[in-house]
Amino acid sequence: MLSWAITFLVVALIAGAIGLTGVAGTATNIAWVLFVVFLIIFVVSLVTGRGPST
Repeated sequence: MLSWAITFLVVALIAGAIGLTGVAGTATNIAWVLFVVFLIIFVVSLVTGRGPST
């Protein structure tokens, strides 16, 4: 999921550099949503992580 967020961020940067502001804005929003979802899943997995099996 983090790799997809980075990919969309790179697409947004390239699109912004060549002047495609609509595409850049959309890609930035998608990257932001994917990053937030990644963080939520990461925190949940840390909290509910597996403990030592007994």
